[in-house]
Amino acid sequence: MGAEHGKRGVKTKLLGFILMVLGVLDSLLTLRGGVPAYEFLLLVLVGAFVFSIGAVRGGQRPSAEV
Repeated sequence: MGAEHGKRGVKTKLLGFILMVLGVLDSLLTLRGGVPAYEFLLLVLVGAFVFSIGAVRGGQRPSAEV
């Protein structure tokens, strides 16, 4: 019962984390090139949103088990 409760939302949080890391790395690479790119901030924000969805799903209690 407890192990299944902890597994909810893990994939979603991982996907959100990967999106945030990719957005930060892309923005750092474009800044190194001398071009400020603000479109990668959207990728970071979407990643944070997906991560928060996974965190909410992971915090929910599972439905009543039979």
